Amino acid sequence: MPKANDKEHDLVQAVREMAAHRHGKLALNSRKIIPPITVDVAAIRKKLGYNQKQFSEHFGFALSAVKDWEQGRRNPERATRIFLSVIATNPQAVEKALDSLLH
Repeated sequence: MPKANDKEHDLVQAVREMAAHRHGKLALNSRKIIPPITVDVAAIRKKLGYNQKQFSEHFGFALSAVKDWEQGRRNPERATRIFLSVIATNPQAVEKALDSLLH
């Protein structure tokens, strides 16, 4: 019987781990993201030097949503609060990721 190469071995190991996890015999690494309850959208936007329209267009938000968030009429959904937090922390990484959507 031929010897499996490293990639085949890794694949077999991954399938075994999936089966062990499924049967409750292996806990997989995970983390729990706890988004902020509120996000100061205006502060993030101003720090980056955008007006509301520029910010909404640059990061793919509806202008009406940005206005509603900033005026307290709505709170961003959980995933949006996480995304806004990433924008606040590392806008260059977000811009790089979004650039890949343009092509």
